[in-house]
Amino acid sequence: MTKNSLIKNILLIEDNPSHQDLMRVAFEENSILHNLHIASNGTEALIFLRYLPPYADELRPDLIFLDLDLPGMRGHEILEIIKQDITLKIIPVVVFTSSSKTKDIIQSYSLKANCYLQKPFELEDFLTIVPKTLNFWLDLANFPERHVW
Repeated sequence: MTKNSLIKNILLIEDNPSHQDLMRVAFEENSILHNLHIASNGTEALIFLRYLPPYADELRPDLIFLDLDLPGMRGHEILEIIKQDITLKIIPVVVFTSSSKTKDIIQSYSLKANCYLQKPFELEDFLTIVPKTLNFWLDLANFPERHVW
């Protein structure tokens, strides 16, 4: 991380505990300074993003990783809500899912996903793709300062 050394706030919306653990490992293996918050479903994610209790003191995420296959509210529903909300839509959303279906990719971009990545099956690939994604979105892409939004 070169552009900004501030600790990054990441929201992972993922219900699978093993994928949650893989994300933690990917961050730790690559010495990424971060606060990782994990929401296991869409309702929890929206409560977090809207600063409702118990998340009233949390910081707005710099980046969201969103799985599509979630219990209850599906990933596309969450994405649509985020991208229609004037206070949330600027947050980059990376759809990070196991689906390679064309319809899921098209729907994600139609709903204004910033990126669509298929989760790799191999651990080494997983540990490579996460830091590359973070490097792009948190170091290379330009966004307004946190306090502006």
